[in-house]
Amino acid sequence: MSLLWKEAFTLGDFSWSNTNSFSDIIEITDLETLKHFLDAVHVKFCLLKPWCETENYPLVDSRDLLPSFEAELWEYKGLPGFSMVAFARPLESFSEIFQYDILHPVLSAVNAAEGASCPLETHVIARNVQIFLSRLPKKLQDPFRDQFRRVDTAVLDYYPALMPYLLAMDRAHVFATDVYGHYHLAGLFASFPSDMDGEIKRFGLRTGKFKIGDNEMYERNRTFVCQFLMELYGFPISSERRTSAALFSRRLHKLGERFMVRVLGQSDRTITTIWNNGENRPYPRVEKIALVKLDPEQKDLIRACGEGGFFVDAEKRVVIIRISYKQHRYNADNVRQDRALSVERQELIHPLTGRVMPDVNVVKDTSTMILRLNDIVRGEYVGRAVYKRNELVENTDTDEKRLKFLFSWLSKNQRRIIGYSEEFYNNTTKVLDAYLKNPENQEAFALLHDLKQEVMSKYAYIRQARTVRYLEDIVSRNYKGERLTYSRMLIEAIGLLRDLKFELGNYFEPLMLSVLHYMEMMLDDRYLLRRYINCPDEKLSKGGVEIRKNYRRLVSLKDEFESVRKSRQKPVVEGKQDPYGKWRRV
Repeated sequence: MSLLWKEAFTLGDFSWSNTNSFSDIIEITDLETLKHFLDAVHVKFCLLKPWCETENYPLVDSRDLLPSFEAELWEYKGLPGFSMVAFARPLESFSEIFQYDILHPVLSAVNAAEGASCPLETHVIARNVQIFLSRLPKKLQDPFRDQFRRVDTAVLDYYPALMPYLLAMDRAHVFATDVYGHYHLAGLFASFPSDMDGEIKRFGLRTGKFKIGDNEMYERNRTFVCQFLMELYGFPISSERRTSAALFSRRLHKLGERFMVRVLGQSDRTITTIWNNGENRPYPRVEKIALVKLDPEQKDLIRACGEGGFFVDAEKRVVIIRISYKQHRYNADNVRQDRALSVERQELIHPLTGRVMPDVNVVKDTSTMILRLNDIVRGEYVGRAVYKRNELVENTDTDEKRLKFLFSWLSKNQRRIIGYSEEFYNNTTKVLDAYLKNPENQEAFALLHDLKQEVMSKYAYIRQARTVRYLEDIVSRNYKGERLTYSRMLIEAIGLLRDLKFELGNYFEPLMLSVLHYMEMMLDDRYLLRRYINCPDEKLSKGGVEIRKNYRRLVSLKDEFESVRKSRQKPVVEGKQDPYGKWRRV
C-alpha cells in the first residue's frame, strides 16, 4: 500500500496542523536545522506528492545516483523543479553578488512600531504579495492573491503553502536570517551568476589539462575538465539551472560563505544539496535525495524496511534515499583520475517520522551490479541506458542494444571495476568474457564490428587500468594487504609489467604515462639507489645482488615501454602546413 503524501513527516520534528501549515510557530536560527526543515517540506511536496498523483511516476534508477552522473535525455514537464539558496546571515541587497526580488518579513520591517494594525505592516504584506504576483503565471495570480493577501509570506510557517507557487517560477528563491537571527524567505526570482568560461579555464590550467595558447590541448581536454568540475558539485554537464547552481556554489565557497544551494531538476527527479556550514573543507558538501526502488535481491534490507516502516510503497519496494558524497582532488598520477566524487554515506528516510536508517547499501551493492550485468548480456534486462550521452536505448532484446548497454555499463562503472575487490573484478570479467568471446555470438558481432570494437576497447582500458592500479599499490609497497620489501616490490612490478606488454595491442596514452611515472618512482627511490644500486659490489649481500638484477630488468622494461610509446607518437611530416601556416601532425 502506498503512503498518502499528506501524512508524510506528520510524526516528525515539526508539528503539522494540516497539509500546508504547522500547529507551532517555526523559528529556525541555524543552517543545519533549516536544512532539516527543508528536507521535510521538499520531499513531501516535490517527491511524495508527485509520486502519489502521477500515473507511472518515473522512479530514479539507483545506478543514476552513482558517480559519474549522466545527463537525462528526457525532461518530465509535469514534475516539479526548483532552485534555491540560503545564507546564514542577513542579506545586504546592494552588496550581494547576485540579483533577486527582495522580500521583507513584517516583524523586521515594523520592529520600531507597535500594534497589530500598524499601517506599515499592511504595506509590507501588500508589497510582498505584489512581488509574488509579478513573477507568477496569470492563472495563478488570483488564487495566490485570495490565499495570501493578509499573510506575511516571508515567514517559514507559510512556506509549505507557497510551494505550488514557487515551483511555478523559473528562477530561484532565497532564504536568509532577519535582524533577530531567524530564517525567512528573503527573495524571489534570483539569478545565480556563473563565470563558466573563467572557471573552466582556471580549473583546467590548475590541473594541467590546459596550457595558455594551446588550442589543441584545450579542445582535447575541455569536455573532461567540464565534467570533472561539474561532478565535484554533484551534477553532470546538463541544464543551465544545475550548471549555474554548481558554479554559484563554487563562488560562495571561495568567499567563505555559510550557505546552502538546492536544486531539483525535472529530468533527474533528484533533490541535490550543496552546502557548507562553516567547516574548513576544500569543497562544500554534496547530498542527493530521491525515490528509488530496492532490488528484490536485497532481502535483508527489504525485511528491515518493512519492519521499520521505511517503505513509501511496500508492494513496489519504494524508499526515500539520501546519499552523501565525498569529493576528490584531481590527481593526474592516479589511474582513476576522472574520479571527482564517490559515495560516502547512504541512509533511508522514514516517510512519517523523518528518522533515518543509517549505513545501508543500496547503490553500491556489488552483487546486484553483477546480476544486472548478467541480465544485460542475456538480453533479460528491462530498462534504459544512455549511450554516448545522446542516444536513449530501451531494453536489451537485440545484440546491438546489448552492446550499447554494455558500453554504457562499463563507462558508468569503470572506476568501480578498477578499484573494487578481486572477487568483484573476477566475476565481472567472467560475465564479460562469456558473452564477448563466445563463438556463438561472433556471427552477430561481425555485423556490429564498430560497436563491438568500442566495447572491447573500453574493456581493454579497464583491464590495463586495473593493472596500473596494482602498480600504484606496489610503488607504495602496500599490495593486496601486504607490506612489501624492496625485493618483493621489484619482483611484483616486473611480473605485472611483463603481462601488461601483451595488452598493448590496445594502446592508451594516459595509462602509458602513468606506467612510466610509477616505473620512474621505483627507479628513483633514494633508499634503493643508495643501499643497492650505487653500493660497491663487495658490500652487497646475496639478496642485494638479486635486487640489483631486478632493478636492471625494470630499467630494460622501462626502455621497452618508452620505445612502444615513441612508436605510437604521430610524427610531424616536414612541409605539411595547414592553410593558416601552422605545422600539423599527420
